[in-house]
Amino acid sequence: MIARMKELVEQLNHASHAYYVLDRPVMSDKQYDALYDELVSLEEQSHTVLSNSPTQKVQGKVLDGFVKVPHTKPMLSAQKTKQVSDLITFLGDQPGVLSWKLDGLTIVLRYDHGELIQGVTRGDGEVGEDVTENIRMFTNIPLKISETGPLELRGEGVISYQDFEEINEHLDVPYSSARNLAAGTVRQLNTDLAKKRRLHFIAFSLVSAPHAFETISEQFDYLTNLGFTVVEHCTTTSDRLEDDIQKFSPEKFPFPVDGVILSYDDLAYGKSLGMTAHHPNSMIALKWMDETKETKLVDIELHPTRTGRVSLTAVFDPVEIDGAVLRRATLHNVDIMESYQFGLGDTITVYRSNMVIPAIDENKTKSGTYVLPKTCPCCGSDLEIRAVSETRELFCTNPDCPAKQVRKFAHFVSKHGMNIEGLSEQTLEKMIDAGYIHEFADIYTFIPKYRSALEEMDGFGKKSIDNLEAAIEKSRTVRLDKFLTALGIPNIGRASCKVLATSVDGNLDTLCQKIKENYDFTSLKDFGEIMNQSLHQFWQEHESEILHCANHLVFEQMDAPVIMDNPFYGKTIVATGTLKQFTRDSIKEKIEQLGAKAASSVSKKTDYVLAGEKAGSKRTKAEELGIPILTEEEFLQMIQE
Repeated sequence: MIARMKELVEQLNHASHAYYVLDRPVMSDKQYDALYDELVSLEEQSHTVLSNSPTQKVQGKVLDGFVKVPHTKPMLSAQKTKQVSDLITFLGDQPGVLSWKLDGLTIVLRYDHGELIQGVTRGDGEVGEDVTENIRMFTNIPLKISETGPLELRGEGVISYQDFEEINEHLDVPYSSARNLAAGTVRQLNTDLAKKRRLHFIAFSLVSAPHAFETISEQFDYLTNLGFTVVEHCTTTSDRLEDDIQKFSPEKFPFPVDGVILSYDDLAYGKSLGMTAHHPNSMIALKWMDETKETKLVDIELHPTRTGRVSLTAVFDPVEIDGAVLRRATLHNVDIMESYQFGLGDTITVYRSNMVIPAIDENKTKSGTYVLPKTCPCCGSDLEIRAVSETRELFCTNPDCPAKQVRKFAHFVSKHGMNIEGLSEQTLEKMIDAGYIHEFADIYTFIPKYRSALEEMDGFGKKSIDNLEAAIEKSRTVRLDKFLTALGIPNIGRASCKVLATSVDGNLDTLCQKIKENYDFTSLKDFGEIMNQSLHQFWQEHESEILHCANHLVFEQMDAPVIMDNPFYGKTIVATGTLKQFTRDSIKEKIEQLGAKAASSVSKKTDYVLAGEKAGSKRTKAEELGIPILTEEEFLQMIQE
């Protein structure tokens, strides 16, 4: 029994280091939880606890490269359960506060004389890392507040699912989850990255303030009034707890969560219960009881990406969970894939991680017969495993792998780029394999050149070719920022492409001249040194291809200047729900054109909420804060007046 405990401690501590320090997990959350629960059970049976057991300490570590800062109070974890009945027993006849258990990086903020003076990570619970400069780059952390006395609060640094997917597209080695991307960004010794990755801070605890409070609810109201985004919460009692838990739907929440937290609302009562070395006795976390389904592993797909990294995806017989049909689950890296000991035909169980993301639970067969291919499924070149932040990733060694080219062109024609409907990855793959497309410019010439051959291809008729040609023709007229986005310049996303294009008034020749003169683009808003270097290097390597393609395009003028004479100028607007006349991107552009700020979360500083159909928690919060709520019709009418 002790030998097994030592083995579990070693495995769990290794996994914790990869997760908390490197932000590159080597096992799934469910795998970790299962091993952790086994260790707890063995400790109880043997009445023995090893000195380095993860059950006795907060997981994490202080990284080198940051100033070490002691916490004023220990940062502990929460005791956990998967049974709602445990929460009802825990609460008893006390009033409670129910809130999200956010899945990001815990951060401490300290203020004095009304100004932010320090931001600190959780670290090992006793000592954290000073990340103040990165914290200042968050989208919603107040740098100045009305409270002049010393103030300390805790919250979670998070990235929304939408931003996670968009940012991950531009990374050479993508992160496995939004939580790891948020944590990795905060811990970068590079404020430029923190600025452009749109991190949010959501407060969940007040540590100290110049004022005394009797309840957590009062503390949350206080923080909201100071301008902080406070975790979504509600007061509850044991008789209505089950119904209140049902109100927390992770599928509708934009940020990653892995459960809910229940705390005693009465601060004095909670404090009187004390704490262990691992958790305070005043709160308990309910982690989702994931519904799992059994199925058969059919395949492991390998997909080379634009950067050469090969993504690994488990394919299994379809199963339905929580109304969603699951067929695939990302395996993230070689370490995680090998931990399952796969063999094709194995019986596996799958679930929706955080009730959202398809994931593998366990492999019941563990045949271990699957062997990673030695060659790229696309080009036949050698595959190799490379160490990336102490985890292992699979890469294609061929710089000219056609799959890389397919991803490159798919990005070029995507909605946020040239927006060419009909040029799917499958179609692009056919065109590349046939030798019709070698560079971006070929997209604008291959149909007239190869029309007769195209009409003989499977899946291509005269009508479909005409439709595709019309979509290509439509894309010839484009704004410069869209073209730059389509090029896929490393480290430069859509927002930065717009800043870049605006700085040259949408003129490609002017941009080329500035690059030729080695212009320092760090002078632009939110444009850092790494972005500056990436732009110059990319242009040096691809200028001829860029200009060749540009010869087939007509560049539109950039957006009209900001309209100052309107009721929204200088205001903060949050758009939520489904709008009839606007997409998510176009309403953001419209709000910015009006000289307003398009925010993603509702706070006391929000001036208006534009609510479309199926507006959810953001509308509810606006109602609670008394923020004006506009229909789409009212919004348009106010613009026209």
